[in-house]
Order: sequence, then structure tokens, then C-alpha cells
Amino acid sequence: MNNDFVIDVQGLNKHFGDKHVVKDFSLQVRRGEIYGFLGPNGSGKTTSIRMLCGLLTPDAGSGTCLGHDLRRETAAIKREVGYMTQRFSLWEDLSIRENLEFVARMYGMRNRRAAVAQEIERLGLTSRQHQLAGSLSGGWKQRLALASCMLHKPKLLLLDEPTAGVDPKARREFWAKIHGLAADGISVLVATHYMDEAERCHQLAYIAYGQLLAIGTAEEVIAQQRLTTWVVSGPDLPGLEKQLLASGEVIQVTPFGHLLHVTGDDAKLIDDATADFRDDPRYRWSRAEPSLEDVFIHLMGASQDNYP
Repeated sequence: MNNDFVIDVQGLNKHFGDKHVVKDFSLQVRRGEIYGFLGPNGSGKTTSIRMLCGLLTPDAGSGTCLGHDLRRETAAIKREVGYMTQRFSLWEDLSIRENLEFVARMYGMRNRRAAVAQEIERLGLTSRQHQLAGSLSGGWKQRLALASCMLHKPKLLLLDEPTAGVDPKARREFWAKIHGLAADGISVLVATHYMDEAERCHQLAYIAYGQLLAIGTAEEVIAQQRLTTWVVSGPDLPGLEKQLLASGEVIQVTPFGHLLHVTGDDAKLIDDATADFRDDPRYRWSRAEPSLEDVFIHLMGASQDNYP
């Protein structure tokens, strides 16, 4: 194993019945790196993450996580991983402190009270430590869930859509804490649908229907697709969108507020297809750099569902 990588896996595959959920998945993650997983619902993101940390055994493939073999040393991997699920999974009739003390007992931790007190202070939970979890807002529940994941000092943190349903301020505060953890050397894998969160990651992996389609920094993933994007403003944009799509040559038109993004992977074709529309004086057309969201939508449109 290369000591630079906390995760180093090759050719992972997973089936559930007749459905091939993950196909030939390979990944390398460095210490202190925040790795974002993008993809549509049902794409295999969560299954991939669970295989990487020993929670699921791959049908084929090999590799290591935190220096431990992915197949033979799953118990050792689990002891060094913190996993935050999509849904709040702690006890709503216990207080913040009681929840954390219970989790600490489950891990069999020594000096549990000191560890809980430290985590409560680090994540800014002191003023609410005696409040029942069930009465917390989404942002505070999120902090509590993160605290419970960090109690046993994991080296790898897995976050499965951790900010779903959380307001923008709480999301920003959450990501500030995640970057602080990464600066301390903790590696983070995060599945997200939010493009602004994806841009906060050091590396990205785009997964669709079990296949890894793109990998790299946000800038690299955008560049790999070689998309051409026009931005259009003017009257009756819904009508213009219908006309563009009816031409049969424009494959992606996406509303963004009072604008349309017209995107394609063949620059000449998209230019030719929009030439007549660009001559219409009612509309203002301008070139734009494709965004990560343009790439996300493009990759979703180009993906093929693997449902049998």
C-alpha cells in the first residue's frame, strides 16, 4: 500500500439480486482529503461508501482502508471510522449529553465523561447539552450527529448527505467544521447533491448507476467533459426552451432564474443549432464557462439506468 493513501481500492463490484449496483469501482483518497461523491439517487454512492469502510463486503475487487484489508480486516476498519447517516439516528428522548455518553459506552471508551465534554465543547454544543435531542432544529441535530461520530477519534469520516434539510447558515457552519477536521488530518468522504458543497471538496467522484464516470477536482471534472455553454436572457424563456429542444440538436437546456443555460458536448453542433435563435434581437446570448451543475445535469442525461 502507498502510505499516502488512507483508501486504495481497485475493481470493487456489488450486486443486490439481479441489480449490479457498483461496477469496477476504483479510488484513492489521501490523508486529510475531503472527497465528494456526486450522482443521482440510486446511483451507488452509499453502497460504494459502505464498501470502502468495511460495512459491506464487495462481490469482487480488493484494496485497503486505513491500512487494513477491505475483506479480511473489516472489524479493524470500523473501529477507526465515523459514519453519519442520512437520517438522524440518535435517541430523541435523551439529551445531547446523554446521547453522547450512551454512544461512548457503546464504543467501550475509557474516560467517557472527559471525551464527551471535549466533543461538546469542540462542536459548540455546551449551551444545549441538557436539551432533548427531539426538540433540536435540523442544524443542531446535525452537530449532535457529527459529535457522536467523532467521539472515538476516527481517522476517516463518512457523511451520507449530511446537510439535507438544513438551512444555509447551518450548512456553512457545518462545512467550516469539516474543513477544520481535514486540517487535523482526518479524511472525509461525503455524498451530496448540493453543488456548492461539492465545490468545497478537494476531490470529486461522479457515480451514475453503479459506474464511476468522472473523477478529479471540481475544475478538472468540468474540463474533462469539454462542454460548451451559452447563457440566454430575454422574454418567454419557457417558450424558447421548447423551441430549442424541439430542434433535436440541443440536448440540454436548463433554467437558472431569469436565464437559460444551453449546453452541449460538441461546440460546433451547439453553435450551429443555436445560430438562428441567436439572430433573434429579443434575446441576449453570451458564452459562459460551464458550471459544475451543468456537468452534473449533462452526466445524468448521458447515464443509463441499470435497473433490470
